[in-house]
Amino acid sequence: MTVKEKRRGRPQGGATLSRERILEVAGELLGQEGKVPSLRKLATELGVDVMALYHYFPNKGALLESLCCQLVAGIYCPQEGQPWRQELARLSQSYLSLLRRHGGLLETLLGMSSSGPAQVFMARFDQAVAPLNLNEAQRGHAMALLVDYLHGFALAIHCNSCGGLEDDTHLQGPLNFYLDALEARV
Repeated sequence: MTVKEKRRGRPQGGATLSRERILEVAGELLGQEGKVPSLRKLATELGVDVMALYHYFPNKGALLESLCCQLVAGIYCPQEGQPWRQELARLSQSYLSLLRRHGGLLETLLGMSSSGPAQVFMARFDQAVAPLNLNEAQRGHAMALLVDYLHGFALAIHCNSCGGLEDDTHLQGPLNFYLDALEARV
């Protein structure tokens, strides 16, 4: 009988363990497996004991919050002075692309009790629609409608085993309809 050697402390092979490295590997696993990795799986990939992760994150929820915020922060950032329709379309396509690449991200975002990742998207949405001078209620309704549509579209992509939704061709018509309606409203 062999005794399995415990992995304690620093990663094997001279790699350094850091908050950034943990988030990088967690993001890679989320993209590969289409679901949030367990802490045990993440620790194994990093070559450390699970307890080493708690030095950087107090719990799995804090790790997920940081991971989701980091991933959502990578979406398109609307540029001031550019046409609002173009900027909102780019933001929408970028967000949908993120949800495509990381299959389990949508479920993770929807199951979170914190609003950190949502705050990132809301700030970018507000940047894109700033030229429309929407009041707070209009902005809230417009964002909720768009986000719900994008989430539904992402869910359809992941549930559609036949394919056909991999590119943005099916997104363009409804997105343009939404943009037209938003423009007509103001």
